[in-house]
Amino acid sequence: MKKIISILILSFFVINSCDRDKKATHPQNHISKEAKNDSLQNRESQQETFKTGKEPLDFITKDEEIQYEAEGDLNHDELTDKVLVLRKKSDTLAKRKVLILLKNNDKTYRLDITSEKVFPDEYNEAGYKMHDTEDISIDQGNLHINLYDIGPNGNQFSTFKYINGKLILTYIETYNMGAGSHSALNYEPLKGRLTQETVSTMEENTPSTTKTFQVKKESYLFEKASPEDIIRKVYHSVSID
Repeated sequence: MKKIISILILSFFVINSCDRDKKATHPQNHISKEAKNDSLQNRESQQETFKTGKEPLDFITKDEEIQYEAEGDLNHDELTDKVLVLRKKSDTLAKRKVLILLKNNDKTYRLDITSEKVFPDEYNEAGYKMHDTEDISIDQGNLHINLYDIGPNGNQFSTFKYINGKLILTYIETYNMGAGSHSALNYEPLKGRLTQETVSTMEENTPSTTKTFQVKKESYLFEKASPEDIIRKVYHSVSID
C-alpha cells in the first residue's frame, strides 16, 4: 500500500513538472514570432529605402511627367547618372520634385535623393511664370540649376556637388537689374563668403563697387536646400547699403 501511495505522489509531481515546462515554452515561441516579424519589417524597410529601377521612367508615377532632365557623372564613379525635374500633369501650381538617380554597375539606377524644395515654384499664385527660362546640367561632377528672368525675380544660379557621399550646395549667384543699377551676389556657403557687386547705370562710365562679407560657414544638403530662401537669409544677415 505504501508503495502505491509513493507511486501516486511521484506521478503527481512529474505531471506538474511537465505542465510547467509546456507553459514555459509558449513565451519562447511568441518571442520567436516577434523576432521574425521585426526581421521581415527591417528587410522591407531596406528595400523601400534603396529603390532601384532599370530606367528613369520606373521612378515616375502616372500623374507625373518629366519637365527637365540632365545626365552626367555626379558621384565620380565614371557612370552616367540622371537628374529629373518632375511636375504634376494636372496641377501646374503644385511643387516640383527633383530626383537624383545614380547609376549602378549593372546599368540599373538607384534613387539616392528626392527634393521638393530645391526647385522653386513654376508659377505664382496669380498664374504668372516666375522665370523666363530654367535649365539643369551636370558638368565635371557639379549639378547646376539655372533660372533666368529679366523681371523682378532676376537670375539665380545654384551649384551642388557630392562631398563625402552627400550632395552639398557649394555656390549661389544672383543677378538683378533695377532702376539706376545692376547688382550681383555671389555666395559660397562652405567658405562663409558673400560678395556683392553693384554697377551704376546712371553714369556714363558705369562705375562698379565690390563688397565682401565673411559670414558663418554652412553646409546645406540638397534634399533640404532652397537656394532662394538661403540667399535671401544670408543677404539680410549682413549690412548691405
